[in-house]
Amino acid sequence: MNTISRLALASGAVMGILSAGPVSAAMTDVDCTAAYLAADTNNDGYISEAEGARYFAFYRVANKPIADGKLMKDAFITDCKAGVYDVASSEEGAPLEGANSFTEGQAIDRVVAHGGADVAAMAKDDKGVWRGTATVGGAKKNVAVDYKGNVVFTD
Repeated sequence: MNTISRLALASGAVMGILSAGPVSAAMTDVDCTAAYLAADTNNDGYISEAEGARYFAFYRVANKPIADGKLMKDAFITDCKAGVYDVASSEEGAPLEGANSFTEGQAIDRVVAHGGADVAAMAKDDKGVWRGTATVGGAKKNVAVDYKGNVVFTD
């Protein structure tokens, strides 16, 4: 397969995966390989945080270290198939009020892991919910992160 075909396949697969919303099951080997190829934009054999901010956010949320700031292909695919990049659905009624121990950075990581980009500064309201804005699918949305880690995007 030539490079252009490989990039088209990877980009199409990843756009379908990432734009489909919450992932309910771990991806297949083919899906994970396509996601890796699309994320390794400079084709240097690993994903840097600049290339894969969303994946790095998943690791921070899960308290999983990434050696030397490089997400290697084998680890990416293994974790992908294990469901590390799955996005949990928010609970009914979220965002929920409660004592929130997340830092602003931890709240932002959850937003990024759920597909948000360009997250503006977030502030915790009097009900314990972190609130801010983020870009999702090219549109600016309001976002809330509650004490359980539920992420809710609204218009």
